[in-house]
Amino acid sequence: MSDGAATVLDVKDLRTVFQTGQGEIHAVNSVSFDLKPGELLGVVGESGSGKSVTMMSLIGLLPSPPADIQGGHVNFDGLDLLNIDEDDLRAIRGARIGFIFQDPMTSLNPVFTIGFQLMEPLRMHMGLSKAAARKRAAELLDLVGIADPHKRLSDYPHQFSGGMRQRVMIAIALACDPKVLIADEPTTALDVTIQAQIIDLMKDLRRKLDMAIVWITHDLGVIAGIADRVIVMYGGQIVEHAPVEELFANPQHPYTRALLQTVPSIRGGRSDRLRVIDGQPPILLEAPSQCSFQARCSHAFDRCRRHDPARLTISPGHDVACFWDPATGEPRDE
Repeated sequence: MSDGAATVLDVKDLRTVFQTGQGEIHAVNSVSFDLKPGELLGVVGESGSGKSVTMMSLIGLLPSPPADIQGGHVNFDGLDLLNIDEDDLRAIRGARIGFIFQDPMTSLNPVFTIGFQLMEPLRMHMGLSKAAARKRAAELLDLVGIADPHKRLSDYPHQFSGGMRQRVMIAIALACDPKVLIADEPTTALDVTIQAQIIDLMKDLRRKLDMAIVWITHDLGVIAGIADRVIVMYGGQIVEHAPVEELFANPQHPYTRALLQTVPSIRGGRSDRLRVIDGQPPILLEAPSQCSFQARCSHAFDRCRRHDPARLTISPGHDVACFWDPATGEPRDE
């Protein structure tokens, strides 16, 4: 929720469903958040929690059908992205809002050179000549740390390592100097050494370009070192939102606390075992009418099974959707 500062992106009550043979899957349920210029917002949760679907809903990347955005507003630069035509949305997507996908090998076209794929948005969105676009494409490869950039423009995706392909994806997302960059688990498919390099690269680019970033991940350990604020999602909803230091120091939702317990400690001994969250995420065949985490929560009580908790502000910038109070170990007052 906004604290009154200017926002570059403001999402209100976003709701997305998928039409399936089983019925409607309620994948995103009344999600609201904002993004401030130059900040990095972490979005965390297990697979299936609604992180990627939420962000893809914002910029029209979900196929319809089966996806159906049933409500909400997404305000960006004075426009509601849910209520503009496809041509206008296409002009924003890739130009003013960049998107880095999780798997660069499936996101890059194997039959076109890296140079062609970098130059395409530059020519389409910025109207650059072929020569100017090629010059800019080489500058972008250099920006993301790829050596001999002019030569590498003529190479194909299979000639790059996994980490280098991810750097190319970042270069493509940055091509038109977007105001907002959405990174969908950009380090998941990489080994830990390359992950660290990509994270350092993103930190450096954020400083240089003063760009707002949404970083989607299941890994709270990654978010700890890069985010300003964190959104925790579960069951297609935001269950907790806080400044990153506050979230780690004072987690309020049982799901957030369980996620934090699954992060391995570098101080742990050989006998320490990785913690897991028992149970499975919900299949969202109905809109929430109870707490979506109650079936996996050791603190659940009758109110959790009868009502879907609203987000409650507990301190400046920190809100949680939960009836249980970890400070007292008791239900919050109604």
